[in-house]
Amino acid sequence: MEKIRKGDTVVVAKGRDRGKVGPVIKVIISSQKALVDGVNIYKKQIKPSKKYPQGGIIDMSQPIPVSNLRIICPNCKKMTKARFKNLGKEKRRVCINCKEILDVTNVNAK
Repeated sequence: MEKIRKGDTVVVAKGRDRGKVGPVIKVIISSQKALVDGVNIYKKQIKPSKKYPQGGIIDMSQPIPVSNLRIICPNCKKMTKARFKNLGKEKRRVCINCKEILDVTNVNAK
């Protein structure tokens, strides 16, 4: 169970993209990195192919270390870290600031 999950809105806390906000597209658990939309953009040269008939230079998002990201709480709208709390037989992520549950499924139900 990871603290940052796909679909979370995060802000970059460290690095050259500090302050940028975006949704998490993919989490790579083995390398402790996450792919965030619009953050850590690099240019890549592409040869002509069926997908890119012109070829050329395109912008690509690269994974960023999870330690450089902070979750934005959907309840209090503040930058926060996640803590785990046992609720009966379930283990949930909880915001440090407002003590509300961070899981996307529970936020939409309220």
